[in-house]
Amino acid sequence: MTDQPAIRTLSSRLVYENAWLALREDRIERADGTPGLYAVIDKPDFAVVIPLEDNGFHLVEQYRYPLGTRRWEFPQGAFPQGRDGTPEELAVAELGEETGFTAGRLERLGYLNCAQGFTGQGYHVFLATDLTPGTPHREVEEQDMRQQWFPRAEFERMVCDGEITDDSTLAAYLLLTMRRPPSDR
Repeated sequence: MTDQPAIRTLSSRLVYENAWLALREDRIERADGTPGLYAVIDKPDFAVVIPLEDNGFHLVEQYRYPLGTRRWEFPQGAFPQGRDGTPEELAVAELGEETGFTAGRLERLGYLNCAQGFTGQGYHVFLATDLTPGTPHREVEEQDMRQQWFPRAEFERMVCDGEITDDSTLAAYLLLTMRRPPSDR
């Protein structure tokens, strides 16, 4: 197996940009010489935080405009434009912003990519335990956000019934179940 890319970028142009993402169009050449076009969305990495307490999870629910409906998920997000920091700092910020909780313990579970067919964006997954409640400090886009604790069995039922469909929440949960000893499940 070779590390040579199967696709070579010939040119790239910015199509659209705002505070959250940039869309670029790349003219490419495949390994066999055939030309092509790739649309790529550039977005910063984000953090997903699993707030675990009493064998259940604190989830947040908000209206997801592209879906036209509300969805439950683990707290998650990226630094606002112009601000950066470590993945751990981002996880702490997102947990506090969306739930008000501070974690006595924050454990990194892994790093994953999302929608890798059209973006290089990835996310860091953290487990937050020893939670202390506080007041959420949500961004204006999150003003309709709700928070609720669910027992693990209810969380799993919501996944099976299609009430939780967020891919990063589901992937984060998989990382958790793979990392935790059976006695902790």
